[in-house]
Amino acid sequence: MDDLSSHRFLFFETLWNKRKFIIILTGTVSVISVVISLLITPLYLSTAIVFPAATSTVSFSEQRIAKASSMDFGEEEQAEQLIQILQSSRIRNRIVKKFNLFKHYEIEKNDNNKNYKLIKAYNEHFSYTRTRYGSIRIDVLDRDPILASQMANTIVKLIDTVKNEMISNRTRMAFEISQRKKIILEKERNVLLSKLDSLSELGVISLDARQGLFQAYVEAKNKNDRQEMKEKIDANLKYGSIYDGLEYMRNEKIAKIEKFQVAYDQAESDANAKFNHTFIVDHATVADKKDRPKRMIMVLVSFMGALMFSILIVLIQKRINEMKAIEK
Repeated sequence: MDDLSSHRFLFFETLWNKRKFIIILTGTVSVISVVISLLITPLYLSTAIVFPAATSTVSFSEQRIAKASSMDFGEEEQAEQLIQILQSSRIRNRIVKKFNLFKHYEIEKNDNNKNYKLIKAYNEHFSYTRTRYGSIRIDVLDRDPILASQMANTIVKLIDTVKNEMISNRTRMAFEISQRKKIILEKERNVLLSKLDSLSELGVISLDARQGLFQAYVEAKNKNDRQEMKEKIDANLKYGSIYDGLEYMRNEKIAKIEKFQVAYDQAESDANAKFNHTFIVDHATVADKKDRPKRMIMVLVSFMGALMFSILIVLIQKRINEMKAIEK
């Protein structure tokens, strides 16, 4: 215990003897840190919070799952997808263009590394994180608090724009294929209807109505009526089977078109409908207090670092002097 007390006494005695050096070094570093913190441009933080929606489509199927309602909040998968969209160049390029960030971040457009510098500056000022509640937090830092809030709110609006574009690019081709298929089906139906109309002009009628032709022929009261009925009977005997086949094909084609209409309506909705893909919890507001730099923390950390460094130098110097004394 005496040895421990002795070592402590020697340690503090050494520090006391070198107190001027420690105070000067620590004070100098602290003053420099204060000056540097004052020179750093203050940044203001604006934050918007959104929840991803569970689905981005309207279902025309009768077997629609209630869970996939557009009124439901998204889960982890939708949140991760939304963060990926927020971090994409589609969002970044629009923000860069709208707010002229090359000029704002003082990056020369003829600089060979302009894109690298821009992306680096962008990533330092824009961040997207998933909260423990499942929402997405959009943080924007800027020296202009008004501009920071404007950029954050613009990003919120761009989520719907960009995601709708992505969905449209993917579903547009499917809709165009559905359009072509529908046109083909309708043309085939119209050809059948045209053929049926041509046979109807010859007096050919449906199978149900055809059964009464012979009875009408027998009941005809004059020669002209009988002749007319005979011509209809002959036409139906000659073309009746063809008419029945065309009528069956027409009914099948109409049923196929009606069934296909559901898929067509779904494809049209997916390609053309514009959805809101988020629930906006909080819009970004103009900050009235800077977020960084934290001057007090900077000065305190610098002070503690300088103090520890100066003590380390004193102890190393003392140890070197002791080793030199032993060698002599």
